[in-house]
Amino acid sequence: MSEPAGMVGRTAAVLRALAELDAAGARTADLARAVGLPRPTVHRVLSALLEEGFVDRAAGTGRWHLGPELFVLGAAAARRYDVAQVAHPAVRRLAEVTGESAFFSARRGDDTVCLLREDGDFPIRSHVLVEGARFPLGVVSAGLVVLAHLPDREVEDYLARVDLVPRYGAPHAADALRARIATTRADGYATNPGLIVEGSWGLAAAVFDAAGRPAWALTLTGIEARFAPARRRELGALLLREAHALGTRLSAGPGGGTGPAGP
Repeated sequence: MSEPAGMVGRTAAVLRALAELDAAGARTADLARAVGLPRPTVHRVLSALLEEGFVDRAAGTGRWHLGPELFVLGAAAARRYDVAQVAHPAVRRLAEVTGESAFFSARRGDDTVCLLREDGDFPIRSHVLVEGARFPLGVVSAGLVVLAHLPDREVEDYLARVDLVPRYGAPHAADALRARIATTRADGYATNPGLIVEGSWGLAAAVFDAAGRPAWALTLTGIEARFAPARRRELGALLLREAHALGTRLSAGPGGGTGPAGP
């Protein structure tokens, strides 16, 4: 990971890393490693955030947690960015109809962030995506489908400045991604054939905003045995229908529950 630029960039990177690691708390060293910054720098950032209530530190373990002030800000933001509330029926319906795990993710700059998860009744589940999980564009099916539906110029700009191979492996090299982008555009939906966790497959369809840009994604994940070619086509068609209907609702303005949620 390249070093975040500026104090705001460093602070944002530390908070995002803490959000991903916060289940049991995170050590300063864990966060420094996650964001690619020196440990003393991360400690200074965390100390400043602690004074403002944006993080907490457990007295017994010294581990860091997200703080109460973030909850207050999040509650205020939710009144405007209420896309998850609008998307929830579609996510729940996908899980109920297919038996798989269904997700709703939003584009945030060069990443997608999982906002919602609903599990179907099939007992074996994938745990690659959880609420709050963040992946770069081109990684997991949600990130791939959003990237694939960007204009060619933006795709090439992204591939020229981002190297996904060190963290995600050779299948995420630029030429490999270009091939999967072409397939995604032909199919209309993206397929992740177990590239993050072996045997855990995913399909995703882009949800477009009022300007026609891929701002969100609906995803289904499950074990490879349940994603044979014929069923992938069936699930892909279902995702595309739900994504189109959801995009229409989200693009309807305040009455449809929208707030700006794209990049």
